[in-house]
Amino acid sequence: MDIGTLRGLGTVLVFVAFIGVVFWAYNGKRKSSFDEAANLPFADDETQTHARDEQASRSKHE
Repeated sequence: MDIGTLRGLGTVLVFVAFIGVVFWAYNGKRKSSFDEAANLPFADDETQTHARDEQASRSKHE
């Protein structure tokens, strides 16, 4: 095997892995978990705002 053959096999391996990731990402079974993950930043905002409000009210009482 020469270096050209190894590079060709490496390219094919990376391409197959890429196609696998694309099929995994666009699989219909994963839509609900991806939708939930897409809304995580907004859910985190609510908890941070609540914690910040509590901390501000505590600092006023000190």
